[in-house]
Amino acid sequence: MPDPVVVGVDGTASGRAAVRLAAREAVSRGCLLKVVHAFTWADPGGGYASARGAASRFVEEAVAFAKRSTPGLDARGQLLDGPPGRVLITQSRAARLLVAGGDGLDRLGAGSVVRDLVTRSWCPVALARGHRPPTGPVVAAVDGSEFSLLGLRFAIEEAELRGCPLRVVHVVGALGLRERADRLLAAVPAEQRRVLIGPPGAALVRATRRAGLLVLAPRGAGGARRIGAVAGEVLRRGGCPVVFAHGLRAKAPAPSPEPPAVQQTLVGE
Repeated sequence: MPDPVVVGVDGTASGRAAVRLAAREAVSRGCLLKVVHAFTWADPGGGYASARGAASRFVEEAVAFAKRSTPGLDARGQLLDGPPGRVLITQSRAARLLVAGGDGLDRLGAGSVVRDLVTRSWCPVALARGHRPPTGPVVAAVDGSEFSLLGLRFAIEEAELRGCPLRVVHVVGALGLRERADRLLAAVPAEQRRVLIGPPGAALVRATRRAGLLVLAPRGAGGARRIGAVAGEVLRRGGCPVVFAHGLRAKAPAPSPEPPAVQQTLVGE
């Protein structure tokens, strides 16, 4: 059986949005949706049974909601003990995609569950936004690095699964730098490429307003997984779900003496 799509739920509206997105992703991939709630209890005064019962209902209601909203979905729920970050990272070891809600995206500092998921997950991480997954193209942000091809490959596959257009974008700080962007995107068909001008974070936020999904790749030396300033701005202000298309199982393309060829990724090499 293919690896499942895993979604974390907590009974909030954000968790509901994540379930809807995750159900769509699972059906498009023909795999199981695994609905997980991480249960913790630290009150010595009692109420454990009541709290655990409420947590079980979160899972049952999320599974029922996923099946109602997405015909043909195979969904199962699981209540697991432990902090949300640790539970979901463990689940990501055997997942194709990990989906979480967007609550708390304004708090991305140390200790943030979102930051833990993005930096430590073993598979790509999707963060849901809004009440419904928006329609529109899949947008891949590329910067010419080897690791940005991981994001581009994920975006190509995602656009094919959704049956929607692909847009490949590169941001330059000023109009005079557009020549470099044109060289980078030269292999991309004209109808798929976009060069955005301005501060990277603000430019990508604008792009999310007409996108169904934005795909970002790892940042940092050697492809280190982290939420940099640009990604943080997109997560706080973006208008569509965002996928960090990486994980500890992901491998960067083999280094080459030439700049990475976008055309190779577009043709599936």
